[in-house]
Amino acid sequence: MRNALGLMLASVVAAVVIAGVWFFTSSRAETAAPRTTAARPAEPLPAPKLAARDDVEVTAGLTGKLTAAPPPTAFAPAPAAPVQQKPACANPNALGVSRVVEIDTTGGPGFGFEHFKQFDFLTDKEVVLTFDDGPWPGNTPAVLKALADECTRGLFFSIGKHATYHPEILRQVLAQGHTVGAHTWSHVNLNGKKMTESQARDEVEKGFSAVKFALGTNPAPFFRFPQLQHNPAIVTYFGTRNVAMFSTDIDSFDFRKESTPDKIVTTVMTKLDKLGKGIILMHDFQKHTAEALPALLQRLKAGGYKVVQMKAKTSFQTLPEYDEALLKELKVPTTSARPISSVVQTVSQ
Repeated sequence: MRNALGLMLASVVAAVVIAGVWFFTSSRAETAAPRTTAARPAEPLPAPKLAARDDVEVTAGLTGKLTAAPPPTAFAPAPAAPVQQKPACANPNALGVSRVVEIDTTGGPGFGFEHFKQFDFLTDKEVVLTFDDGPWPGNTPAVLKALADECTRGLFFSIGKHATYHPEILRQVLAQGHTVGAHTWSHVNLNGKKMTESQARDEVEKGFSAVKFALGTNPAPFFRFPQLQHNPAIVTYFGTRNVAMFSTDIDSFDFRKESTPDKIVTTVMTKLDKLGKGIILMHDFQKHTAEALPALLQRLKAGGYKVVQMKAKTSFQTLPEYDEALLKELKVPTTSARPISSVVQTVSQ
């Protein structure tokens, strides 16, 4: 009896021990192994917000696999390039330029009330300084100096022949900020009795090509008829070529034999004070004009007058046949299209 009770007690203890070992082992295994759950679709991450300085270009319809771009290389920002400032006027009391007007030459508009009455764009006490017949050694540079001393600008109508004689002077005119137009090839009267329409066109187009040749760039589509003789056929032609025509309001008569610097100043100011404004006609070809200009500009300043500069909205497009004919006449050598590196090489230093 006692042995049977002992055997039974031993069996119970053994069962408890075995159950404890199994429970301990099962708990460790469950802890080590991950629990499996039903897979859920991954939620997209919110797009990163871009800083205000980022530039974003959205392109639709991209195909193919996109590869992540490498991160940008960090670098120090380059210093900002200095802003080029226009040279300040050295003359604190200079006449200067009060305003610049841009002319749309479509259809061939005319300016200067002696012949054209349509466009009255100047206000009281405003003038436009215009110069004909240059460029010419001595005289044109003296005119440029007088204008530069007063920090003001003018409009130059160059004779084609003179432009080919002295291209370096005409380039100086343009470099100093003045507007350059044309005044025929040889200053012939386009309204002469023996002048045909074809000859008149040749004078006009050849003159523009010569000015372009001298400048190295297209001139303004501005033209003044020699002697202010307006050929009706050419007036119509300029409408098709979109060239603005210039007459005058105030003629300085600086080309007359009896002209002197004092007479030029007196003539201009007397007419100007009567009209109150206008386009002034002068000639940078004339020595007396160059001598009179400093005093005239001072009188304009003292009288409260202001200079308006006229510029063109577009440049004049010369005709290739006239460009080629001019180069042949001037016997300009054909320039080589070879790059300089194939012509000149440094072989030793």
